[in-house]
Amino acid sequence: MDTDTLSSAFADYDRIRDELADSFDEEFEIAADEDRLDQLDEGSSGAPIGRTLDRRIYFKELFRLQRELVKLQDWVQAHKLKVVVLFEGRDSAGKGGAIKRITQRLNPRVCRVVALPAPSERERSQWYFQRYVPHLPAGGEMVLFDRSWYNRAGVERVMGFCTEAEVEEFFRSVPDFERMLVRSGIILLKYWFSITDEEQEFRFQMRIHDPLKQWKLSPMDVESRRRWEDYTRAKEVMLERTHIPEAPWWVVEAVDKKRARLNCIRHLLEQVPYGEVVKPSVTLPPRERHADYVRHPVPPEIIVPNRY
Repeated sequence: MDTDTLSSAFADYDRIRDELADSFDEEFEIAADEDRLDQLDEGSSGAPIGRTLDRRIYFKELFRLQRELVKLQDWVQAHKLKVVVLFEGRDSAGKGGAIKRITQRLNPRVCRVVALPAPSERERSQWYFQRYVPHLPAGGEMVLFDRSWYNRAGVERVMGFCTEAEVEEFFRSVPDFERMLVRSGIILLKYWFSITDEEQEFRFQMRIHDPLKQWKLSPMDVESRRRWEDYTRAKEVMLERTHIPEAPWWVVEAVDKKRARLNCIRHLLEQVPYGEVVKPSVTLPPRERHADYVRHPVPPEIIVPNRY
């Protein structure tokens, strides 16, 4: 191999290495932000000590699991499977962080997240499950619900947004509704992210004192702190009355965010049998070149300044 070829090979290697590193930067950025948040108020009484998973182990396993998620995505798409995953838990339990790590490397056209706002006046007059049905997957899709129809058994019940008669009707209806989904061919998984009283207080304090996270703390979240025990009772009833063989609940211990994400992702992968999808090899065609084409310069006034 001559010197020019060798230099070119090393240059390509460096480019490939930089490209791979760049693809992981988002996860490192998120982790660095969380480290900053954890250090913001180390003196808080609720701060968990000595429980964090080693970052090297965490990233190594996370990237491995994310590769498996890509294989699962390909399998779901190739075999026209329909997958629904519900993420429930108290405010600040870590549902959003887990969802973000699941979807991070996936195609948003195959795997999408549904996080519905409070129902409109019209939606409140509909059959309760009606506004969720349009978001269910077609063949070849995965849908992750960041909170779901279980709002009725949790926040709506605790905050008085529905009557006890409506709650009772929900408990009568939801097992039949979910059995109907499963009979239709939907793979339905339900996760409850569980944290302690002390851990939630700690995370809320972090949000209060961090200007980059304050937007996450709504008046409803603040009120939920006061009603911790009401939420606990509502959760216990919900799990008892809606844990059915066709769609059981799975509880994720979520005080340690990193462990919770890894445990949830690995469990999800174990619930949907999948394999390797053989893909045809791709060869880039040679680019066409036309003698009469001349590339025009970009006007300097519309170029974003190079400040970094």
